[in-house]
Amino acid sequence: MTVFEKNLHQKIISELHNFAALGDAAKLKALLKQSPSLINAAADNGWTALMYGARNGHFEVVQILLEEGCDTSIVNKSRQTALDIAKFWGYKHIVNLLAGVNGGQRPTFLSGEVKECENYFGLTLLDRKSIKRTDSKWLSEKQTHPTTVYLLFSNLTPLVTSSGGIEGSEQQEVKLCRLCYKDVEQYINQTEEGTLIFLGVELTFHMNVVGACSERALQDEKDELVAWFALSIDSASAEKFKQNHKDCYFLHPPMPGLLWLPDKEAGVVAQARSVLAWHSRYQFCPTCGSATRIEEGGYKKVCLKEDCPSLQGVHNTSYPRVDPVVIMQVIHPDGNHCLLGRQKRFPPGMFTCLAGFIEPGETIEDAVRREVEEEAGVKVGHVQYVSCQPWPMPSSLMIGCLAVASSTEIKVDKNEIEDARWFTREEVMEVLMKGNRRSFFVPPSQAIAHQLIKHWIGMNANL
Repeated sequence: MTVFEKNLHQKIISELHNFAALGDAAKLKALLKQSPSLINAAADNGWTALMYGARNGHFEVVQILLEEGCDTSIVNKSRQTALDIAKFWGYKHIVNLLAGVNGGQRPTFLSGEVKECENYFGLTLLDRKSIKRTDSKWLSEKQTHPTTVYLLFSNLTPLVTSSGGIEGSEQQEVKLCRLCYKDVEQYINQTEEGTLIFLGVELTFHMNVVGACSERALQDEKDELVAWFALSIDSASAEKFKQNHKDCYFLHPPMPGLLWLPDKEAGVVAQARSVLAWHSRYQFCPTCGSATRIEEGGYKKVCLKEDCPSLQGVHNTSYPRVDPVVIMQVIHPDGNHCLLGRQKRFPPGMFTCLAGFIEPGETIEDAVRREVEEEAGVKVGHVQYVSCQPWPMPSSLMIGCLAVASSTEIKVDKNEIEDARWFTREEVMEVLMKGNRRSFFVPPSQAIAHQLIKHWIGMNANL
């Protein structure tokens, strides 16, 4: 083969991989028709078109390559198959397709939709429908509607049911108990004992964006929206309720129990728990100490004292609060190590990303730099936002960032954390890919720290 022919051959392979990576199924198919022998051709890093398609979650690309008879057993230079790659990046539809499960059901991603990183507690079943919070007549009608769903809470823990496994174990399948008005009627009327908040209405999934908007508008006209409420009751009422509903129990303790919920139910609980926590912590007006009344479906507290300053203008004391927290994956200047730390209360061997609350008047970037230097003595230069995660313990927003260290010497502040170390990329990959806990381990996939670590691994690693 001449130099020209070699260059042309490599160019075609590069195009094939590029089409697979971009998800251009039509061009991929046309190129394979011209050069079918290149279907398993690998790049210098050992990657094939199938791996690129799997890495980016392109269902049609993977389907075409499988139909054309590609080899699914090929491994790249990091010893991963296309199936390994799809599993690592969480593309369940590709995993099912490659594993032959249920024919690999096609994903319901919207065409052309921009999808942010989806962290646990960030997904939901509901449209919050905040416009309805001030419609007291509509809220009142929905409270007694037969389709309305109620979630019951006691001490900020939701009522759940489980199937399989043992109660309180990670093996069980935990789901929210969806109650109706008759189940909770007596507790709603006991206003002194409980707190009722409007969560939103059920979303209609698996439709395009325009369809979704028109569908919701149509449902509004017919008033067929399925409303969800959260109701908090006291411990005595909770015990009485459990006696009459033997198949349900309150998920306690909240951690790690809340991590066992289905993704979208976890998001609903995050919303409900955070607002209920606000009500439990601010039972009186924070401005003057007087009694308050709940308005706007549970999203506003109004002071009953006529001359209270909180009644003039907009005050954050009248609305649920969210506490911003920075959490950062600190990268060594060499790019091949990351900084992880641990607190005394962590399980033995667990290390995670450094984190801390943002102070008043502080930017996200400055908070990252301050916290890393305070806790580990490491200076940070460039800071880049990655994604965020609601964290209802009780009501934080975890703002995930990458931070590039400009110094490497670690000086741990024992008042802040117990230990901090630089870990190699290989050590972290071993933990993420194989769950190896011999030397250390990281938080589970439901934590944004896990996703930040995975994000860093995927930036330059052969994954």
